[in-house]
This record gives sequence, C-alpha cells and structure tokens, in this order.
Amino acid sequence: MDALNRAAPTATGRVTLPYWIGGFALIRTAAITFAVTAFATIAAVVTSYWKLQHARQDELVAQGLRDAARQSFVHVEAEKQDIRIYQPLFLDLRRRGFVGAESRLEWVEAIRQIQAARRLLPLTYQIEPQQPYKLAGRVATGEYQLRGSRMTVHMDLLHEMDLFDFLSDLRQRGVFTVQDCAMRRTASAGNAPLAPGLTADCTLNWLTLTPPAALRNPGLR
Repeated sequence: MDALNRAAPTATGRVTLPYWIGGFALIRTAAITFAVTAFATIAAVVTSYWKLQHARQDELVAQGLRDAARQSFVHVEAEKQDIRIYQPLFLDLRRRGFVGAESRLEWVEAIRQIQAARRLLPLTYQIEPQQPYKLAGRVATGEYQLRGSRMTVHMDLLHEMDLFDFLSDLRQRGVFTVQDCAMRRTASAGNAPLAPGLTADCTLNWLTLTPPAALRNPGLR
C-alpha cells in the first residue's frame, strides 16, 4: 500500500504526484484564507489581551488617585471641623498672651491693675529668664515651642481670699501654673484694721506657646 502512495514513473517518463498534493490546488485559496484569518485572530487576541492589561493598570492608577483625593478631601474636612471647634479657644489664648512672644510688660501691668482694683496690700515678685517648659506627658505643638518663666511672689494678706482673688484675676490675663504656694499667719497682726494677718509665698510658671519667628528674634513686646 505504501508503494501505491509513492510517486511512480509512468511509461511516458512523468512522475505521478500523490493525490493529496494534486488536490491541494482545490483548497489552496481556502487554506490561505484560513491561515491569514488564524494569524489575524491570534494577533487580535494578543492585542486585546495587552490592551486589557494596560486598561487594568490604568484602572488601578485611577483608583489610587481617587482614593488619594478622597483621603485628602476627608483630611481637609477634618481640619475645617477642627478650626471651627478650636478657633475660639485659640483666639482667647492669643488674647491672653499664651500664643506668641513673651510679654512681661503686660504681666507687670496686669499685676499692678489687679492690686489696685482689689486694694491689695503691697506685694513683691521676681521673674526669672524664660526657659523651655517640659510637661509630664507629650503634647504635639507643631513648630511652636512651649516655654515658661518662673515667677516668685510674696504677698501680705488681710485674709486668704486676697490670694485666691489675685490668682483668679491673673488667670484672665495669661496662662500659668502654680508650682507651689505656702501661706502663713503673721505674729504681728495686732488690732490694726489694715495689718496683714497672713503672708503667702507662691511660685508661678508663666507659659507661652512661642512661634518659630519669635524664637529666632527673642525680645520683649
């Protein structure tokens, strides 16, 4: 059978081609069309797959940008909400001299005015140089620096309310902490109506939240 399928010479010397080669001419156009169509189909599939991957990457990038924009929007809205909540407090603290450069002249004037308004007995005080103030816990102050100036006060009192009124009025003029306060009765009170019956020695820490500009250019206002 194999011998029959092989090309064999005829009596005229011509070679007889196998039947499938002779019949290929009948399907040549269809075969070429199939090959071109298959190649085009494969190329289209590869191109579509490449474009799909590229589109997915573009989608991921777009989603990342959208998420970043959403987070930025939420952050801005949170900051606006914080400003609405804390702006009145910030303005009040700035009015009281807590935010900004240290102003000892305003403190001295505030003490004089309170003493005159309350008709307090003479008092003496001393303010030390300003230093960075460290809190027990960590407080985020950004570029601002929390600084404090220690002030020792000696007061003669008619009664203990003089001290409490003085500190209460002083707290409206600035921000400070009371480090310690000792009150003692005087032995020479006598019966004089304006003789001091008590003395008080207190240590206060005047606090300021100082901006960077004031740190670079220190000085009194």
